[in-house]
Amino acid sequence: MIALVTGASSGIGEATARRIAREPGWDLILVARREDRLRALAAELTCGVKVVAADLTADDAPGTVAEAVGERLDLLVNNAGGAWRGRFHETGWENVKRHMELNFDATVRLTEALLPTLRSSAPSSIVNVASTAGRVARGNSGAYSAAKFAVAGWTDALHLEEKPHGVHVGLVLPGFVATEGFPQKELVSKRRTRWIVSTPEKVADAIWDAGPGGKAERYVPRPYGLAAALRIVAPGLTRRVLGGGGKAFTPSTGGDQSSS
Repeated sequence: MIALVTGASSGIGEATARRIAREPGWDLILVARREDRLRALAAELTCGVKVVAADLTADDAPGTVAEAVGERLDLLVNNAGGAWRGRFHETGWENVKRHMELNFDATVRLTEALLPTLRSSAPSSIVNVASTAGRVARGNSGAYSAAKFAVAGWTDALHLEEKPHGVHVGLVLPGFVATEGFPQKELVSKRRTRWIVSTPEKVADAIWDAGPGGKAERYVPRPYGLAAALRIVAPGLTRRVLGGGGKAFTPSTGGDQSSS
């Protein structure tokens, strides 16, 4: 069995690689920009590992990764991502474009390149790592939320399209997770907010559940799903609760491709 993890050089991606490596019979393909970090991780794992150093926003990245994959792929974890805070009137379309290129476009392009292999390897699975911000938006991170909302919507549709071909498509939506790209220092430093910060290892478990485990969707921590439900049933209340927020915090995405 072969799994490919993007953004694997740190944070959620690294934890996911370690989680999959514990499963008997699984080998890994690790993708990120920092080849030295990938090779250091590969040296620690006991399974077979192939390293692919690539910037997933580059035009040739999907082809490069697909060539490295070859003829079999049982699990694709689209985890690479990044976030750059800023209010729309200050950062404009360029910030939206930057987020979409990495968090959405790169995921779609890579999936397109690998989908024939996933189909031929069926039963197989895809896990897209979005964010709680892909269900509930905050001020100062609208561009990030827009990209993650796109990932969530596309994932739902892709699952319906690919289920008849034996490809399960799951979604993982982390909340605040302490990673290299998203240290969440302000939240972790305060006792009253420390409890809402999760770990990459818990997200990795959720990714396994949403992939080979066959789950449709997992929030990390699970209670974050209540915020998404509240957004649907009481949008006005959600806006009041979040009013003016977002100046300091950004929910975690996948591995930060801007530094991975």
